[in-house]
Formats: sequence, C-alpha cells, structure tokens
Amino acid sequence: MPPILPDFSNSVKLKYVKLGYQYLVNHILTLTLIPIMAGIFLEVLRLGPDEILNLWRSLHFDLVQILCSSFLIIFIATVYFMSKPRTIYLVDYACFKPPITCRVPFATFMEHSRLILKNNPKSVEFQMRILERSGLGEETCLPPAIHYIPPNPTMEAARGEAELVIFSAMASLFEKTGLNPKDIDILIVNCSLFSPTPSLSAMVINKYKLRSNIKSFNLSGMGCSAGLISIDLARDLLQVHPNSNAVIVSTEIITPNYYQGNERAMLLPNCLFRMGGAAILLTNRRAERRRAKYRLVHVVRTHKGADDKAYRCVYEKEDKEGKVGIDLSKDLMAIAGEALKSNITTIGPLVLPASEQLLFLLTLIGRKIFNPKWKPYIPDFKQAFEHFCIHAGGRAVIDELQKNLQLSAEHVEASRMTLHRFGNTSSSSLWYELSYVEAKGRMRRGDRVWQIGFGSGFKCNSAVWKCNRSIKTPTDGPWSDCIDRYPVHIPEIVKL
Repeated sequence: MPPILPDFSNSVKLKYVKLGYQYLVNHILTLTLIPIMAGIFLEVLRLGPDEILNLWRSLHFDLVQILCSSFLIIFIATVYFMSKPRTIYLVDYACFKPPITCRVPFATFMEHSRLILKNNPKSVEFQMRILERSGLGEETCLPPAIHYIPPNPTMEAARGEAELVIFSAMASLFEKTGLNPKDIDILIVNCSLFSPTPSLSAMVINKYKLRSNIKSFNLSGMGCSAGLISIDLARDLLQVHPNSNAVIVSTEIITPNYYQGNERAMLLPNCLFRMGGAAILLTNRRAERRRAKYRLVHVVRTHKGADDKAYRCVYEKEDKEGKVGIDLSKDLMAIAGEALKSNITTIGPLVLPASEQLLFLLTLIGRKIFNPKWKPYIPDFKQAFEHFCIHAGGRAVIDELQKNLQLSAEHVEASRMTLHRFGNTSSSSLWYELSYVEAKGRMRRGDRVWQIGFGSGFKCNSAVWKCNRSIKTPTDGPWSDCIDRYPVHIPEIVKL
C-alpha cells in the first residue's frame, strides 16, 4: 500500500514557508539594496584613498551649475512640503454612559411589548425570538420616554435625550482633554433620524457659548456609518484650516423613532437600537502630536445608492396604519456584503503588505486566464491591522464579517462585547469598541485599527488609525465598572 501523503494544508512547515514568503516579499527592497550597498562599499575599499582623491579632483563643478542645482532641490522640496497633506491627530474621545435608571432587561422589554402590542401576540412573539438571538445583554438602555406605557415620544422628550447624551459626552471630553470650548474651530454633529430646528449643532453652540465664527455642520439621514462620514468631513476641513481643532459628536436619538406598529420588518430596530453617543477631538496642531492617541491614516467611503435595492434596504416609511418606522429589507446582509467588497477593493491596496497584494493579483490573473472556477483569494487583513472595530449593528453583521474576513474570535471580541453591553448605538458603536480595546490594555504604539461602518443609502465606510503612543488602561469611560467581567460567553439563543 503506498504511503499516505502528509496533510500539507495543516503542516507546521507550510506555516513557516508562508511566513518566509511574507518576509521576503514585504522586505524585497531592503534585501535588494543590501548587496548593492555592500558591493559599492567593497569597491570603494578596493580603490584606496589616493584613487578616491584623484577621482574627486577630476570632477569639475561650475558655479552656475551648483546654483541651479541648489535652486532646483530647494524648489522640489518646497513643492513637496507644500503639497503634503496635514497630519490629522485624534487627541482623545469620550463615550456616553447611560444612567442605570434607563436599563432595559429582557423581562422589562418583553413586558412592555406585551402591554403595547396586546392585540397582536404574533408581533410580541416575533420580538421575543429576535431578542433571544440578538446578542444583546441585560444592561442595555433606552431613553426615559420609551419606558412609559405606551411610549411618550414627544419633541420635548427627544430634545431631553439629545441634551443628556450629547452634553454628557462633551463634558467628559472637555475633562479628559482640558479643551476650552472657545478653542473649538470646527463642530460636526451627526444624528440620522432626529433633526430638529434649530439643529443639534446649534444646540451645542448655545450650551457652550462657542465662537461666532465656528464652522458648524449637522449631518442627518446618513445612518450608522455617519460617524466615519463626519471623520472624513473633519479631515477635509482640517486640510484647509491650519492650526485648528475639530469636535465631532456621533449619536442616535431613540425617543422619536420607537416604532409602535405591527410590521415585523419595522419592529426589528426596536429590539436592537439603544442609547449611545460619543464626542471626538481631532486636530492638525503639531503641538498636540505627543499627547494624541491616534493618527488618521486613511478614510475610504463606498456608496451603493445608485442601486434601487441598496437604496431601499434601510428605509423610513409609514406602515398601513400610518405609523412611522424603519423598514429593514431581507436583502440587507447581501447588500452589505457587496458594499464591503467594493470598500475592500479600494482600501486593500492602501493597507495590505506586498505579499498579500501579490497573491491576490496572481489569483486574479489565474481566474481570468486559466480557470474562472478557481476560488478567489481573500487577502489576510490580519497582516495589515492589529485591531478591528466592526459596527455592532447586530449579531448577523459581526458573524458575516468575521467569516468573510477570516477573523478570529479575539478580533471581533470588541464588537460582540459592545453589542452585548450597550446594544446597537448606531454611529457611536465604533468608539465603544475602541474604548473596549483600550480598557483591556491591548493598545500599543504603532498598532493599526480598522473601523468599519455600515449605513442606510447603502454605505460602507472605513477609517484606518495608527496608535501614536502606548495607551494606559483607563480608569474611567463606559467600561470602567464592568470590563473585568468581559469577555462573556454569548449563547446562540437566550431562552426568555
């Protein structure tokens, strides 16, 4: 009987072959220059001092040539430094921590659902099944107006929630950074579904008596990915306004958007969305470089709104009874996958090492020329990033990205634990996840972070950060009183 061949796919030797390949390709320039430099050095040693001196004397330098060459070098250097984009630093950020009085355990949520939807037990049962599989924990929070039976979503209550979330996050940011409100040059507030008049950005300006020449922006209707859109907007503004500070507030106000009808697709957000918000301080001031936590490397935005299905997959509308809610399409995950694929195609060449790009290119050529049935090569993004902050939109979103990007349980731990502790806090969820990584003491200088956000429209946005300094485990923040309990085991189904 012929000997059985070893299982090369699981071979330890194959692992080292791959590591050797990655090192060789990623350092090909260095490995090529070393023998060239060594050869030049040996040739210089062989010539001797007299021959080197004679070679130097044989060179004739004309004064005009020297002046022209110097001018050209200075001109090129000036153009380079003038056109080089300003470095954007993330000094610090703060996340809103809801008061314990807003906590909504499963039992409370289901009791309220039974009382509110007493004429439609099937809708109650549907919400229970969703909650059992949601990945949420017992400590998520809803605003006070939703605790009433029936809920009391008045404009006053919505403004009250906005003031509580936004002012709490900003107060924490001012305390952490020592920032004087008068030093804010740019203010961006993003909230998708609550857009009052005056705007939320005007509310912040009024509260803190900000300068009259402040550049303020209020983004609405842009879904859970609006936080990274705000980062992109702030980056562009900081490129043209030197020596400036930009404050971004990302939140979602739940009060006016709690659906009280019976449509199942519109009941789903009730089970997932919870209170949350974050305030972020960006700057282009070089003086802040030492104390800043992160440096912004890339922002990549993908918009699939030209496709009708993508445009309507997250859609605010009225049901048959005239009650307004957010309709989530069954095609949502497929559309999110396509948006992610487009985003990865753009961000991959910017962040992936040469070894991964070469493998991807060779596989692509092989599929085009030899066999279209070849399995496409999925780049190993673990070679490009140490930490992943995936929008905690729901368990299915995290599962799908973990599978598609071939990530380990540890890589998606921050996303799963954020969903469990705080629920889907919309655009601010990425900052709760980053705070989780810091609270675990895992962030080191030079570490790279990939934030991925999805939003209505349909959009997939990415931001890449590089850690500027090793970050000490914080003693405050949203995880301060519970980080020791995490990570926790989250069962597939929690029986209610």
